[in-house]
Amino acid sequence: MHTDSRAAEVLARVFGYESFRGDQQAIVDHVISGGDALVLMPTGGGKSLCYQVPALVRAGTGVVVSPLIALMQDQVDALTELGVRAAFLNSTQDWQDAREVEQSFLTGQLDLLYVAPERLLTERCLALLDRGRIALFAIDEAHCVSQWGHDFRPEYLGLSMLHERWPDVPRIALTATATDATRREIAERLSLNDARHFVASFDRPNVRYHIVEKQDVRRQLLDLLRQEHPGDAGVIYCLSRNKVEETADFLCAKGITALPYHAGLGTEVRARNQSRFLREDGIVMVATIAFGMGIDKPDVRFVAHIDMPKSVEGYYQETGRAGRDGLPATAWLAYGLQDVVQQRRMIDESQGDDAFRRRMGSALDAMLGLCETVSCRRQRLLQYFGQTLTHACGNCDNCLTPPQSWDGTVAAQKMLSAIYRLWKERGQRYGAGHLIDILRGKKTPRVIENGHDTLSVFGIGLELSEQGWRSLLRQLLAQGLLAVDHEGYGTLALTNESRAVLKGERTLILRRETDRKEKNSTTNRGKNLQPDLPVGAQAIFEALRQWRADIARDHGVPAYVIFQNATLREIALARPDSLSALAHVNGVGVKKLESYGKSILECIAEFEAAT
Repeated sequence: MHTDSRAAEVLARVFGYESFRGDQQAIVDHVISGGDALVLMPTGGGKSLCYQVPALVRAGTGVVVSPLIALMQDQVDALTELGVRAAFLNSTQDWQDAREVEQSFLTGQLDLLYVAPERLLTERCLALLDRGRIALFAIDEAHCVSQWGHDFRPEYLGLSMLHERWPDVPRIALTATATDATRREIAERLSLNDARHFVASFDRPNVRYHIVEKQDVRRQLLDLLRQEHPGDAGVIYCLSRNKVEETADFLCAKGITALPYHAGLGTEVRARNQSRFLREDGIVMVATIAFGMGIDKPDVRFVAHIDMPKSVEGYYQETGRAGRDGLPATAWLAYGLQDVVQQRRMIDESQGDDAFRRRMGSALDAMLGLCETVSCRRQRLLQYFGQTLTHACGNCDNCLTPPQSWDGTVAAQKMLSAIYRLWKERGQRYGAGHLIDILRGKKTPRVIENGHDTLSVFGIGLELSEQGWRSLLRQLLAQGLLAVDHEGYGTLALTNESRAVLKGERTLILRRETDRKEKNSTTNRGKNLQPDLPVGAQAIFEALRQWRADIARDHGVPAYVIFQNATLREIALARPDSLSALAHVNGVGVKKLESYGKSILECIAEFEAAT
């Protein structure tokens, strides 16, 4: 059988899909024929099929290197439901279970074997793999090898030896997020220099990007959940463990089921909370970035950040967990001046060398640029990854409600003058709050005690509110016109670029923050999305969801492992009345048709008989 037909047959028989999407066909054919590949594909784009199909076509076992020990069971369960012979080796198993998996591998009874990188690199595991037949190596979450990245895992650096030890076994490295520089680093560190690169579009048109200025962030977050996403599953990211727990407690007190997740919690607590998030509907996970990589839950309707991420790569990776099913989802971020000051200070105080600090500073600048842009967010985001969107997306806050801009040159000169005079005349530096008090003419005890009410700049900034001045300061920091003096506990200092503004040689057009009301109609959430189901089909869909929930509970797996929502929607629309008709629905392979076909037809028949 020709490579193309073998892959297509596996895709239809096992996974229930009639055709590949995007670059999947080319990637699959390349790996089946023995070629190495580096695959960049957004979350929800179908990366797993790119190694699962070749592993089923090629002789031997596909070895999948994954850092996600906590999720391996779910990944194996999902494959088992499809009739794929899959297993894992990791530290959660006792020696008897591990021995059974090893014997299955040696006797050729496994299609896919998931292994954590630290386990793979042990002499015992390497010797085991030497004795079996390997179809391919798949290195998932390959960005973990990047020492500049947000998810660096030192054990990934050892994976370059795979090529040396098994030179004839094809390798495929996969990630959802990488700039050109990160992609080159992945190829170099994994010895994939001769690999073919496949870079899909990073555009996720179903995800609506919305970035707001922090005012009362808890209230803002609560409004988002109640008005936009009542009862929806979602993830809320915080920078600190304390904020994770405080936010989860706050939401629970407001009647929202929220669970905390961070590295400081016990292993059992983290595992229990993650399991509930994956298996139950409508759970909100409040987490640090320790949570989320590899999460396959398709119906996450929102990802919210209540602290500014450190980089666009991290932001894109985290927001990519929303809307994996292709339905409308929200990526919401609230940030403020204090976020910028804190991030600058963390970079300045880091233990890295100058090159590291410059790299982190550039990453932060790019993130600030995305936050402060007055143009289409999606265009700016894709531009960061070296891709071009020729038209505004129509599905971000800037497109839906265009922000106002204003000439902030004079206001900036007032602020820079205040900072200059305090330093030049008195050798003093202060933080944002005190500077704003001076400009707004507020006679606080600190202002009076320091005699700052006698300065020529005292009271000259009444045209802006305190929030307005904070917005201006944030934008000055974003444009490099101010710096954070970490030795002065976050005080503000002029930069070389400040002089041109003070002398009137540079005009500043700034973003004006307003209480813009977002358009929350689903018609504004992107184009070419799946439409709402007709009333009758929606009722069948809900009946099928309940049927699926019961099956998943009996099997002890997340509901989406049985069938994803997209498949249930298609069934609800088609209302198949026979197994042959059901077999033509995307996502219904031979094994699932055999396991659940009659039960699905009975569910539909019962619903129609009752209506």
